[in-house]
Amino acid sequence: MKVSITSGRAEGPTKLNAFDNALLDAEIGDINLIKVSSILPSGTEIVPVPKFLAGDMVNCVLAYESSEVEGDLISAAVAVATSDYFGCVVENTGINHDPEDVKNEAESMVRYMMDVRGLNIKEIIVADKSHIVKKQGAVVAALIYIG
Repeated sequence: MKVSITSGRAEGPTKLNAFDNALLDAEIGDINLIKVSSILPSGTEIVPVPKFLAGDMVNCVLAYESSEVEGDLISAAVAVATSDYFGCVVENTGINHDPEDVKNEAESMVRYMMDVRGLNIKEIIVADKSHIVKKQGAVVAALIYIG
């Protein structure tokens, strides 16, 4: 299986439009996302985001945050850990939290998931995005299952 990790941020006139624009910024705005839980099969390869056909149905692990409060700092992160057997993914978000804390908490959570399963970590990758809200902002971070 192949997966991609991406993130985006944006403003918009409404919460929905800000979210849609953040998805576009992450290069996943023209597909239908199906939120799933957080296990990667053995042998998963992490690749750049491919070109999808508009309307494709794509499984993902999605972190999303939005705010309409000017000056709010919004953050989203996904952390991916792989092993020789399988991997885990976590999502984390925050409003007015230090973006490094949001990122580090995601990494800590995925380390815990691997540890509780007795898996030795080969690699950890974290994708994150932060944004200071002007009017209505959104951030996304996602792991996309390609197949």
